[in-house]
Amino acid sequence: AKGLSAVLITDPSSVAWIFNVRGADVPHTPHPLARAIVFSNGKAELFIDAAKLGSEEAAYLDALALRRDPSEFLGRLAEVSKNGARILIDPDLTPLALTAAIVAAGGEVVEGIDPAKLPRACKNSAELDGSAKAHLQDGAAVVEFLCWLDGQTPGSITEIDAVKTLEATRARVGQSMQNPLKDVSFDTISGAGEHAAIMHYRVTSESNRQILPGELFLIDSGAQYVNGTTDITRTVAVGSVSEDRKRFFTLVLKGMIAISMAKFPKGTRGCDLDPLARIALWKAGADFAHGTGHGVGSYLSVHEGPQRISRMSTQELLPGMILSNEPGYYRPGAFGIRIENLIFVNDAAPVEGGDMPVLSFETLTWCPIDRRLVVPSLMTSEELQWLNDYHAEVREKLMPLID
Repeated sequence: AKGLSAVLITDPSSVAWIFNVRGADVPHTPHPLARAIVFSNGKAELFIDAAKLGSEEAAYLDALALRRDPSEFLGRLAEVSKNGARILIDPDLTPLALTAAIVAAGGEVVEGIDPAKLPRACKNSAELDGSAKAHLQDGAAVVEFLCWLDGQTPGSITEIDAVKTLEATRARVGQSMQNPLKDVSFDTISGAGEHAAIMHYRVTSESNRQILPGELFLIDSGAQYVNGTTDITRTVAVGSVSEDRKRFFTLVLKGMIAISMAKFPKGTRGCDLDPLARIALWKAGADFAHGTGHGVGSYLSVHEGPQRISRMSTQELLPGMILSNEPGYYRPGAFGIRIENLIFVNDAAPVEGGDMPVLSFETLTWCPIDRRLVVPSLMTSEELQWLNDYHAEVREKLMPLID
């Protein structure tokens, strides 16, 4: 908007991204609980608790902005808003009390999208390189965990045992690779049997149970490293499982591969691609009741907008955007399946014989998919080739990193 006096930044992700800082105020997400006012002349004021900053961090921020105590924020906002000053706010992110304070001080509220939201979503080469390295490390940790899990006698461990072992493995691998695990990126979903059919199941001491033979076990987890945020789901067989579970696993896998292999023109939105993940299930009279993918931050929130792959997402997919690719299938009271990799939007190689540039997805997550659950007869030759190529690359990338 023209003629603005300032922009009010209230989203902690945007504060973190604009000033390239991270905090420890929020569990699992390295948000600093801070706000900022960025002026039309390029100067900025950052309202952040000095007690949370070391001398190095304070000196770094002082070169970028005028630091103020959070207690000064409302008074300063009122002062900035005087004499009809036009202040841009994102109505989805700004408390009503702040818009009221601007108006009360004589300012004009201009509603618009947080100007950091889209640039933050389109990762630069350094962020993508960091994410790729974080995913290799995380893949090595998850592989070691899956190897441990496969070596346990069915029925001898619980859902909580799995959560604790996975987190300990991530921490150990992080130490050995000199890139410590900062935190998990969300509370791990660790569900066996009927618990896996609960899409956002969180195991508790009351719900915890053994992982039994003949079941599917779903584990959806992620990590925060200084160079990237991860999110991965694998569903594995515990002993021998029934053919219907294998069938639905394969249908889910077909959807995940369809997104992974997609090529699409510029201007494509998340809602345009969402059906690719569902077609195999639709043909079987099934579906899943969640989006196919969400945006992911760069050592920030594991759920980041505006990019998504879902029926409701009208945001154009742009190069550098990181998304999850996680179709699923859930039969209440029986079993659940989800397979998830992180991917990012990239310019695709020119299509032979084509007449326009296209985009594609590049894979970030490297970890085996349980082949014991795959029914090859349900897959096309192209899908099988993708799966074989993926596993060959998993082996090549991770073998040097695994004990």
